[in-house]
Amino acid sequence: MTEIDLRSATAALMDDLGVDRARWNDGDLPVRTPLTGETIADVTTTTGADLDRIVTDAGSAFRTWATSPAPARGELVRAFGQRLRDHREALADLVTLEAGKIASESLGEVQEMIDMCDLAVGLSRQIGGLTLPSERPGHRLMETWHPLGPVGVITAFNFPVAVWAWNAALALVCGDPVVWKPSEKTPLTALACEALLTRTAEAQGVDLPLHVVVGDRDLGIAMAEHDGLPLVSATGSSRMGADLGPRVAKRFGRSLLELGGNNAATVMPSADLELTRRAVLFAAVGTAGQRCTTLRRLIVHEDIADELVEGIVKAYAGLSIGNPWRNNHVLVGPLIDQHGFDGMQAALERAEASGEVLTGGSRVDLGLPDAYYVEPAVVGMPSQTELVCEETFAPILYVLRCSDLDDAIDLNNGVPQGLSSAIFTHDLREAEQFMGALGSDCGIVNVNTGPSGAEIGGAFGGNKATGGGREAGSDAWKAYMRRATNTINLSDELPLAQGVEFS
Repeated sequence: MTEIDLRSATAALMDDLGVDRARWNDGDLPVRTPLTGETIADVTTTTGADLDRIVTDAGSAFRTWATSPAPARGELVRAFGQRLRDHREALADLVTLEAGKIASESLGEVQEMIDMCDLAVGLSRQIGGLTLPSERPGHRLMETWHPLGPVGVITAFNFPVAVWAWNAALALVCGDPVVWKPSEKTPLTALACEALLTRTAEAQGVDLPLHVVVGDRDLGIAMAEHDGLPLVSATGSSRMGADLGPRVAKRFGRSLLELGGNNAATVMPSADLELTRRAVLFAAVGTAGQRCTTLRRLIVHEDIADELVEGIVKAYAGLSIGNPWRNNHVLVGPLIDQHGFDGMQAALERAEASGEVLTGGSRVDLGLPDAYYVEPAVVGMPSQTELVCEETFAPILYVLRCSDLDDAIDLNNGVPQGLSSAIFTHDLREAEQFMGALGSDCGIVNVNTGPSGAEIGGAFGGNKATGGGREAGSDAWKAYMRRATNTINLSDELPLAQGVEFS
């Protein structure tokens, strides 16, 4: 497909999704597609003055939005979810063009947005605190939850819309406007979501509670340091979080950090090896290894390692790698850009010093010099080296051997990150130990399914250098609200707590 075809396809999708051409057709930031490396749009970036104005506008919108009944706020999110349903294929096509995902993953990402809207609509009628017993007669003790204020959301390129929806759907029903900075590599999908939500809000007569800002790291720093954003939710590398978190904390703001993952799957002798092989394949190569939950370490019991690894290497040989645009047979699309490719090659070069590349790692020549398609790699390692403890955002699977479950848990926990983990076993005691207090230290701990592909009903997030944040389901909504503890005196007396006398 030629440049004019891809640029024309992008323009048609942006027009279909109702995005103002002034935002993306003649700006100062070229947007390239990883499918071919060609420029498909030119987006206008946000200045510091623009950000101040936008945050001020969000603060003004907050005064109205926060006082709207929560079910009314939920109605906006419900209508937005319906609009996403109506434009699901167009938005998914834009995800593929901009992020390079295969079609089924792009559709799945938009479906995740829809599902998140459904969850948030239900939540809009359930937000509430506890009523607690008071030690003082004639008194009532209770919690109330209130909107926090405009929320800043910073997202990464690999999930250009779903992670925003995890935050935005909850923030909106909680009463918070949203200021969203997408990755500068994937701003088009953000502008499309802004346009869809704008039309939804206008149809309901609502003051728009979403603003998209476009820029690089400096804009993200400006958001972290902006007093008008009481919460900044940021997704990215652990290094990014280590820089951003203190900037927010310095002004006593809140940060919700979803950072790096270095996820492992442990395979014990009782495991179903065919099921394990299929789970490993998707977890390790899905999204070309560019998920925070991608499987990066395979910890296999020494008794079954040879058999399992042989099957995985054979499965890798059958992977269809190529341009996923209008091609549903492709399973592995491109890396996002040359930076991603260079990082993968540097890691493989280091791995060869002590380990063995069992398969993959080479660039796939599709006649596209500015696009970076690669063969996913499997690397046997004698131990968990410094390299293995790092997260390389590319499809490299390191294979480690263990002697027993305790050894496997030590390896699983022996990295700075703590996002997602899995164990494959038919031994109930092994599964319980892995999920227990002295088992995996990750925020996500699975049994007989891979570490990648979390459902939105549970809280998503990890521990240690993964940041500690929780998004999506369960009680993640609490991050977007402030809590007040209320004591109500219903009597004519004034008893003090703890029996204090002051008379």
